[in-house]
Amino acid sequence: MNEPWASGPVRVDSWLWAVRVFKTRSAATTACRAGHVRVNGERVKAAQTVKIGDELRIRISGFDRILVVRHTLVKRVGAPLAALAAEDRTPPREPIAAAGVRDRGAGRPTKRERRDIDRLRGRDQG
Repeated sequence: MNEPWASGPVRVDSWLWAVRVFKTRSAATTACRAGHVRVNGERVKAAQTVKIGDELRIRISGFDRILVVRHTLVKRVGAPLAALAAEDRTPPREPIAAAGVRDRGAGRPTKRERRDIDRLRGRDQG
């Protein structure tokens, strides 16, 4: 069986696609063009190369995903091999509580419930 690892540096868009961060290489290229990809703190273009040990910060859906390159890949590989190629250092996300959401059909909130909802939303008047 041939090893999928590349011997030298590879393009950042190709690597992001190969380790399954993006579904398509063009989506990875678009993210680079939009400035959502940083390598070692610097914004990069899609053709920028990455090597083993580089830290990538990818902004996806308003959150930063932090990956460290462990192996360079050129071709897309299966999920188990993709997991070996990148070390995920992304901090866990805090759960977002649905503040002030009422069940549909629960009727109009009482004055006390409305004050509680306003307090949760940070619109406390007094």
